[in-house]
Amino acid sequence: MKVGSTKTRSICAHLALCVLAALPFTTSPALLHAQAATSVTNYLRDTDKPYEFGVLVQGGKGITDNRDDFKFLMAGVHAGKVLTGNFGPGLIHGNFEYAVEVFPIWQSYTPKFQRANCVAIPNSSSIACSPLYTVGGTFTGASITPIILRWNLTRSAKFVPWVQAAGGLLWTNHKYPAFGSPVLNLGNNGPYTDASVWNFTPQGGIGVHYFVRPNRSIDLSANGVHISSASLGDKNPGVNASVQFSLGYTWWK
Repeated sequence: MKVGSTKTRSICAHLALCVLAALPFTTSPALLHAQAATSVTNYLRDTDKPYEFGVLVQGGKGITDNRDDFKFLMAGVHAGKVLTGNFGPGLIHGNFEYAVEVFPIWQSYTPKFQRANCVAIPNSSSIACSPLYTVGGTFTGASITPIILRWNLTRSAKFVPWVQAAGGLLWTNHKYPAFGSPVLNLGNNGPYTDASVWNFTPQGGIGVHYFVRPNRSIDLSANGVHISSASLGDKNPGVNASVQFSLGYTWWK
């Protein structure tokens, strides 16, 4: 029994040494890299308070009765910083992020119409108006959204939805949107009937990150955007509501 037991232990020890010696050959560098990659699902779940930097395009249209033929197109960049760790119960488990977006390319395509410039004739009840001319059309500008407050829902490994509220500022090369009427009166076409080149853009939306790598994501969102000058101009025609969709790509670190 002792001899057999000694031989058995010797054979087992020999086999163990052979297995250990073979491990460097059976575990390839590619396999080790794949195992390491799968240990991290995405930066929002497994990295403490990451940064994000991305590019995006956004477009949409007005949805109120007198703005449903307004269209929008813009392109820009996004930067954000997660400020908290992941916390919260159940479906709302996630983290809080602060972000900024800049759109150096911003355009709005609006209907064209005609108006005139009118002034009151002194010592008379009459007005004098210029010939009708065309206003509206394409407006070009730039937009910055310096306050984006976002909640990321981080339960999933691949899909990370978010909800957000934001506020921004818009500049256009002409006073936006155009105001006036072919009906010639001082209320529509007088000296104090222009809008403003500056408008504010309070907004809110939902979106999702789809992680194609642990630190790379494709981003989709839908946003409701209000455009208003807050009476910085003589008139504040604005755009009460528009719906805008964005497509982006983000790098996380």
